Amino acid sequence: MSAGIHSLDSLTAGDLVFTIAPPTDRTTLEITVDRDALLILRAPTCASRERVERFIESKRPWVYRKLAEKDALVAPPIRKQFVDGEGFAYLGRNYRLKIDDMVDGVRLDRGRFLMSTATAAEGDAAMRRWYVRSGQAWLQRRVEPWAKRMGAAGVDVAVRDLGYRWGSTKGDTHINIHWATLQLAPSLIDYVIVHELAHLRELNHTDRYWAEVARGMPDYERRRNELTTAGVKIWTCRD
Repeated sequence: MSAGIHSLDSLTAGDLVFTIAPPTDRTTLEITVDRDALLILRAPTCASRERVERFIESKRPWVYRKLAEKDALVAPPIRKQFVDGEGFAYLGRNYRLKIDDMVDGVRLDRGRFLMSTATAAEGDAAMRRWYVRSGQAWLQRRVEPWAKRMGAAGVDVAVRDLGYRWGSTKGDTHINIHWATLQLAPSLIDYVIVHELAHLRELNHTDRYWAEVARGMPDYERRRNELTTAGVKIWTCRD
């Protein structure tokens, strides 16, 4: 690896951030995931940045699986049928689906999700779009008081499919939240928000990072444990 890489504390590859371990006389590349989901990259001194980035890409599915084990998005595939009576969660409550050819797209109305027969034919994609659209406005409002509490100004939020991760950050003022998170109770969504807001100050899961989380949410450990339990019940549109 070039001296430039080893002179860095961390290396960002897409939505993954790796702590660079000091160079050694090892001859192979290695990624480890510690108990707090810190990603550590070990590489020989001679490894180029290009080689390291190719290695990271080859290991990305493995890294996501390991992060899922640490971060609670570990649910076995949950499949949904787009028929009358199927249940879909939103903000911690369960709503039954009703097929209604008088509606366009997807609607949540008087305690039921409504969609037409035509929409049900592309049910996965249609429901995902509904969570993204509805969650965007809700999350932006939800983030503001937490951002203020944690001393973050002008934070924007986007709802996206983040694979195996509940959330991610981009730059100094932008956080992404997985659309599937909108199925959780608001108190657990708050934990995901605080988790990502803390990353705006500290990229990696260091002691300083967890101190930042605790400053904003003193009971974060309880909520994190609840998220681990709730996470296995989340529908993610995956087979």
